[in-house]
Amino acid sequence: MRDIITLGCTTCKRRNYTTTKNKRKTPQKLEFKKYCRFCQSHTLHKETK
Repeated sequence: MRDIITLGCTTCKRRNYTTTKNKRKTPQKLEFKKYCRFCQSHTLHKETK
């Protein structure tokens, strides 16, 4: 049931991380504050397609 998703930076729009989530238990899009090596700072990363 777990699907692979990609996390993209909201500032520079680059896709930096991949992770998995259970779509049945968490139908909303995931958001994490993670380090972006292109922005060189911690920014908000949202789930992308």
